Amino acid sequence: MTSNFSQVIAGTRVYPLTDRQLSGHSHADQVAVLADAGATLIQLREKLAQPADFYEDAKAAVEIARARGVTLIINDRVDIALALQADGVHLGQEDLPPEAARRILGPNAIIGCSTHNIPQARMAIDLPVDYIAIGPIFATLTKVSTNPAIGLPGLANVREAIGEFPLVAIGGITAGNALQVLAAGATVVSFISDAWYPGGQLNPKISQFLTL
Repeated sequence: MTSNFSQVIAGTRVYPLTDRQLSGHSHADQVAVLADAGATLIQLREKLAQPADFYEDAKAAVEIARARGVTLIINDRVDIALALQADGVHLGQEDLPPEAARRILGPNAIIGCSTHNIPQARMAIDLPVDYIAIGPIFATLTKVSTNPAIGLPGLANVREAIGEFPLVAIGGITAGNALQVLAAGATVVSFISDAWYPGGQLNPKISQFLTL
């Protein structure tokens, strides 16, 4: 099930993720800044806030995204995605199974799934998902993980294993290496830590990348 996602990414190669700790901004404010810079697809990622607090922040973010024509994906929280009628959800290996998320969110929701190696990627493309993410590509400090960085050769191997299925690359990606990541086989790249300068200013290099 890749049609919805393929339509969404038709005009972009960038899929930024929000992070309150790195940016110092609410998710809603980050969506506004990213959208004004040219982002058309954004994921809200929240690992620390209480569910009720994240819900309120995500609610404001969804309203901003709709007003600006931005597709908004909620990380992990199928319940919040459903309650807010967000555009979709991104699931990790330990989250709700994609089959269950599809039953809850329906056929039109965009559902993504994190993978970390070729076996997981091959299994994921047979699930009711619109895209898979692979990572970390490079070492990253934004998420504690026991999964080793796969590098550009590993990314290329995953692309070969899954054919043309939409593939999001994540983990340690910067404006300086993003073109290499795309050349190695990523459909789109996700920026997290490189998106924000200390103090909450959007990295101008990322701003330029969003308008490519």
